[in-house]
Amino acid sequence: MLLEGVFRRYGFDFRNYARASLRRRLRRRRDLEGIPTVSGLLERLLHDPLCMERLLLDLSINVTAMFRDPEFYRAFRRTVVPMLRTYPYVRIWNAGCSTGEETYSLAILLAEEGLLDRTRIYATDINQAVLARARDGVFPLEKMREYTENYQAAGGTRAFSEYYLAAYDGVRFDPMLAANVVFAQHNLVADRSFNEFHVVLCRNVLIYFDKTLQDRVHHLFFDSLTRFGILALGQKESVAFSPHEADYQPLDDAQRLYRRVGRPTAQNAASQTTASRTTATRTTATQTAATQTAATQTAAVRGAWGR
Repeated sequence: MLLEGVFRRYGFDFRNYARASLRRRLRRRRDLEGIPTVSGLLERLLHDPLCMERLLLDLSINVTAMFRDPEFYRAFRRTVVPMLRTYPYVRIWNAGCSTGEETYSLAILLAEEGLLDRTRIYATDINQAVLARARDGVFPLEKMREYTENYQAAGGTRAFSEYYLAAYDGVRFDPMLAANVVFAQHNLVADRSFNEFHVVLCRNVLIYFDKTLQDRVHHLFFDSLTRFGILALGQKESVAFSPHEADYQPLDDAQRLYRRVGRPTAQNAASQTTASRTTATRTTATQTAATQTAATQTAAVRGAWGR
């Protein structure tokens, strides 16, 4: 009843999330709100949008780190980067980007491989609050030792400290890393494909969905990839037993890197065209604003970073 009420009131559909994780997060929010019953929590959610924002933070998947699973990034350099070099322009979708650690890790890797200048990264999440943090590019100073070790293990070619400036208890990453990144809200449950991508990277998100929702998202990713595009999933995720298992060829099965080889059906192609027009309209303003911001800041950024 609570999830149905949230969906009808706010349009966020959590009805097919994994039940155990969902119950745990709902109980936590109920306790933090000081409400004894789930029905009481629903009543507050329906009449207090700020309470809904807090619940959205609870339900969003925000477990992340820079260069998390370093061997994945080594595999990406080894198997995916050579393919990306064959394209004059690269589009990557980082779905479920959370607070941006994965997006900045990807940008650093692409910069070191000489591909960032001709790549557009679309970093999306359901949660506007975490997207705001991702846009800022500011992360806790205390995490830098861990992130440096991850970066080195992932095959980084420079001193990791060259990518950020430290101030007080935080660090701000070089804004030029995000100059070609569009941060935008997208709901994997309800929204459709909005472009055609050479890489779709969505790691450690599907594990929080039930099988019905996982299949729906697999359809979305398949429709969003170019032919021979790359799907990157998390360690505990796979295309095995998905509706499109036969449409992918493993590039590195251990690191969950797959190349799409199947062709879209006529129905899927028509659906993608319609969805692209609809959702692209919603993201155009965000993309334009990001581009304008990057342009106006370039001179100041280069001066501040001595470039």
